[in-house]
Amino acid sequence: MNSLPAAVASALAEAGGEDDADWPACWQELTAVSVELQSLLLTDPGPELVALVEQIVTQLADGVAGSRRHRVELAELTHRVLDIHARACAVSTPDPVRLADWLLDLQLEHPEAPEVALAPYAEALDDEGLAHYRERAVALFEPLPVVGFGETGRYDRARWALLRVMEELAEYTDDVDLQLLVLSKDLSSGWHYLQVATVLRDAGRADEALEWIDRGLRATGGRGAALRLIDLAVEEHLRRAAPHRAVAVCREAFLVRPNLEIYLKARALVVHTDEWPPLRAELVEHLVRDGGRLAIEVYRRIVEVELARRGVQEQEVVVGWLRQLRGLQPDAFADYLEHIKSRHVADRELLDELSRRGL
Repeated sequence: MNSLPAAVASALAEAGGEDDADWPACWQELTAVSVELQSLLLTDPGPELVALVEQIVTQLADGVAGSRRHRVELAELTHRVLDIHARACAVSTPDPVRLADWLLDLQLEHPEAPEVALAPYAEALDDEGLAHYRERAVALFEPLPVVGFGETGRYDRARWALLRVMEELAEYTDDVDLQLLVLSKDLSSGWHYLQVATVLRDAGRADEALEWIDRGLRATGGRGAALRLIDLAVEEHLRRAAPHRAVAVCREAFLVRPNLEIYLKARALVVHTDEWPPLRAELVEHLVRDGGRLAIEVYRRIVEVELARRGVQEQEVVVGWLRQLRGLQPDAFADYLEHIKSRHVADRELLDELSRRGL
């Protein structure tokens, strides 16, 4: 038993040489150690075997870090030996706090490998060991700086290792607060805000979800994941039987960054109510005041949508919008108007109305 660490050290030293021809023999020696450990698990389980396997796992993890040509094979072997360690711990019931420290230190000191799954250690860690593991991991993770919106995350080895530890811990414990702690360390895009809000919504913490949606919308300025954030907010307000809040979300988002999809969301919410005419007028007036290229493009798309859906009342509104658009874009308006007429050449009622209005 005591000769196994020396065999591993010798094989790793030879495998790290310049002559790759030595690798097959080295690999055979390393796998033979793995087989011997499995045999010892059956014949001589106990604290001594746990300590021995820990020593060999550490050796192999060091080998992964120091190898360029055989990193994958060594990582896979490390995982196999680590599985033997988990089974040995289940039999010998080591001190749970010491085991928690060893598992955590192994990962933090060897970011390349192995990735430790906590489930195989459930019995050995027990509540005491798991609580210690969680306390240490959180204490190390919490001080990490948050990656702010628009920033590029710098994932050095230490941060990457801690992130992996926390993700596994959150998944194993099914702890929403841990999951949120992990997600909220990277807020570099609107999609990250969306992830946090979705987790909160799914956990039944809707008030917090809406707070994160608001933060995400402010951060994105209407770009990127903003539409999905708005969808989430609208769904939640409708679930709460508060359609006025859903409309307010759409209105505020449109005023920040005009968008046809947001316009259509607002329209769908109140089109059959008395709220729609004044809201529509406000949104269109905002486009008129804005007057930029984006506003004009959104304006044109709204006109097209309303033309496709119009009734008698909508026809009058569309004609009014076209006259406003002529003031916004006089040079290009004639071509745009001819485009509309050619697409609706069979609609005599519309063409007569345009003519009557001087268009």
